[in-house]
Amino acid sequence: MTPTITAFQRSPDGGRGQARDMRVRWALEEVGQPYDVRLVSFSAMKQPAHLAVNPFGQIPTYEEGDLCLFESGSIVFHIAERHAGLLPEDANARSRAITWMFAALNTMEPPILELVTAVILERDAPWHAACLPLVEDRIRKRLAELSRCLGDSDWLDGAFSAGDLIMVAVLRRLNRSGLLDEFPNLAAYVARGEARPAFRRAFDAQLAVAAAAAAG
Repeated sequence: MTPTITAFQRSPDGGRGQARDMRVRWALEEVGQPYDVRLVSFSAMKQPAHLAVNPFGQIPTYEEGDLCLFESGSIVFHIAERHAGLLPEDANARSRAITWMFAALNTMEPPILELVTAVILERDAPWHAACLPLVEDRIRKRLAELSRCLGDSDWLDGAFSAGDLIMVAVLRRLNRSGLLDEFPNLAAYVARGEARPAFRRAFDAQLAVAAAAAAG
């Protein structure tokens, strides 16, 4: 059965691949699973039909038969469990890959989202100038720790996995901040993820939605 995911009808990022449906698209492309996309407006996201799938009124969601999922990490994990290619066969390596998924979402992403909030939503707040360096330093600490873990390896634990997919997706939020440039091995790591054919297909699909919305 072909799954259906939801995505922004008009994404706030203008097609830069930052919306969280990008993670799900990328995972589906990596495993070669066709999928349908249902575009959702901001108003529709708060209506009962969408809230029945995601009670928080967000995207992405994932529907396959009687199964309805929300939260991008959970959806990617489901895809990785159901299809070969995103989780190692070795039990210990599989557990480590899953650990990196959690690390990306629970350890790396929160301070990065603080920066996004500070730059986009709080730039005119009186505390902005004083708080921004503190937020950036919290991110630098996490980047330094991740940089040491990665070292000169291509991926976090051997072959590319769902852990790398989520981690790269999270780190891409820093592409315009200049912070990644302070850690060349992480900048190269993100570039390797972005160069994967599955990523390019997912990115182009999301960009096409943004282009159509802009044209309309």
